[in-house]
Amino acid sequence: MVTSRPKAGSRYSTPEGAQRLRAELDALWLVERPAVTKAVAEAAAMGDRSENAEYIYGKRRLREIDRRVRFLRGRLDGMKIVSEAPPDRGRVFFGAWVTIEDAGGDRRRHRIVGPDEFDREPGYVSMDAPLGRALLGKRIGNEVEVRLPAGATTVEITAIDYE
Repeated sequence: MVTSRPKAGSRYSTPEGAQRLRAELDALWLVERPAVTKAVAEAAAMGDRSENAEYIYGKRRLREIDRRVRFLRGRLDGMKIVSEAPPDRGRVFFGAWVTIEDAGGDRRRHRIVGPDEFDREPGYVSMDAPLGRALLGKRIGNEVEVRLPAGATTVEITAIDYE
């Protein structure tokens, strides 16, 4: 099932994230939509449309597909694809892998990515998320307070990597 996001978020993406959106758009527009359109046409030819479940479901699915296609086209239009590391590799920017340590000594490694790709891999965090926003622009050794729904927590940046 395809779902749309209520808020668009930042317009940045890695090349892989943008490719994933393009692949979803192509699959919806070139494969799924024509198949559903054909099924709706066949269901419509069966007669009474008011009680035809295949027709009603197909029309609903076409609306979902069209809504998602509009969203994807809007996201891809004007998207800034970031494929190179910044000149200052000592600061956290989009695309960085950041290792953080909490007060208990637990270390985690996160990659700062766009809002359309944080769910792609474990450890990916959106630049629009509280942790992503808190880390952007910081350096190794900086202590960062992250405000989460469960409360504020402080982490220290122990490593920044762009590989």
